[in-house]
Amino acid sequence: MAEPTIEEVQERYTTEWMALAGVVGTGIGACDGEPCIRVFLARPSPEAEERIPPEVEGYRVELEVTGEFRPRSPPDPPD
Repeated sequence: MAEPTIEEVQERYTTEWMALAGVVGTGIGACDGEPCIRVFLARPSPEAEERIPPEVEGYRVELEVTGEFRPRSPPDPPD
Protein backbone atom coordinates (compact mmCIF):
# COMPACT_ATOMS: atom_id res chain seq x y z
CA MET A 1 0.00 0.00 0.00
CA ALA A 2 1.36 3.42 -0.96
CA GLU A 3 2.25 5.99 1.67
CA PRO A 4 -0.22 8.89 1.81
CA THR A 5 0.88 12.11 0.15
CA ILE A 6 1.40 15.23 2.23
CA GLU A 7 -1.71 16.70 0.57
CA GLU A 8 -3.81 13.71 1.69
CA VAL A 9 -2.49 13.96 5.25
CA GLN A 10 -3.11 17.72 5.39
CA GLU A 11 -6.67 17.22 4.14
CA ARG A 12 -7.31 14.44 6.65
CA TYR A 13 -6.37 16.63 9.66
CA THR A 14 -7.42 20.15 8.60
CA THR A 15 -11.05 19.93 9.76
CA GLU A 16 -10.01 18.66 13.20
CA TRP A 17 -7.32 21.34 13.60
CA MET A 18 -9.56 24.17 12.33
CA ALA A 19 -11.96 23.38 15.20
CA LEU A 20 -9.27 24.38 17.72
CA ALA A 21 -9.23 27.88 19.19
CA GLY A 22 -6.97 30.23 17.26
CA VAL A 23 -6.36 28.04 14.20
CA VAL A 24 -7.05 30.02 11.01
CA GLY A 25 -5.70 27.72 8.31
CA THR A 26 -3.30 25.03 7.15
CA GLY A 27 -0.89 24.80 4.27
CA ILE A 28 2.03 22.87 2.88
CA GLY A 29 5.47 24.39 2.99
CA ALA A 30 9.11 23.57 3.57
CA CYS A 31 10.74 23.10 6.97
CA ASP A 32 14.51 22.84 6.82
CA GLY A 33 14.23 21.96 3.12
CA GLU A 34 11.72 19.13 3.65
CA PRO A 35 7.97 19.21 2.93
CA CYS A 36 5.91 19.92 6.03
CA ILE A 37 2.40 20.86 7.06
CA ARG A 38 2.00 24.36 8.47
CA VAL A 39 -0.83 25.21 10.84
CA PHE A 40 -1.54 28.93 10.97
CA LEU A 41 -2.65 30.53 14.24
CA ALA A 42 -4.32 33.91 14.78
CA ARG A 43 -2.51 34.14 18.11
CA PRO A 44 -0.54 31.78 20.35
CA SER A 45 -2.86 28.96 21.38
CA PRO A 46 -2.03 26.59 24.25
CA GLU A 47 -4.89 24.33 23.10
CA ALA A 48 -3.46 24.04 19.57
CA GLU A 49 0.07 23.55 20.90
CA GLU A 50 -1.18 20.74 23.12
CA ARG A 51 -3.44 19.02 20.58
CA ILE A 52 -1.45 19.31 17.34
CA PRO A 53 1.50 16.91 17.30
CA PRO A 54 4.89 17.85 15.83
CA GLU A 55 4.51 15.03 13.28
CA VAL A 56 1.59 13.19 11.67
CA GLU A 57 1.83 10.15 9.44
CA GLY A 58 5.53 10.79 8.85
CA TYR A 59 5.20 14.51 8.01
CA ARG A 60 6.52 17.30 10.20
CA VAL A 61 3.94 19.80 11.48
CA GLU A 62 4.89 23.40 12.31
CA LEU A 63 2.70 25.96 14.09
CA GLU A 64 3.03 29.53 12.83
CA VAL A 65 1.42 32.61 14.38
CA THR A 66 0.26 34.73 11.44
CA GLY A 67 -2.60 36.77 12.88
CA GLU A 68 -6.09 36.71 11.43
CA PHE A 69 -6.52 36.10 7.70
CA ARG A 70 -8.68 38.63 5.90
CA PRO A 71 -9.74 38.58 2.27
CA ARG A 72 -8.17 41.21 0.11
CA SER A 73 -10.30 43.45 -2.05
CA PRO A 74 -9.96 42.68 -5.73
CA PRO A 75 -7.91 45.20 -7.67
CA ASP A 76 -9.74 47.85 -9.66
CA PRO A 77 -10.11 46.86 -13.31
CA PRO A 78 -7.85 48.71 -15.73
CA ASP A 79 -9.40 51.67 -17.55
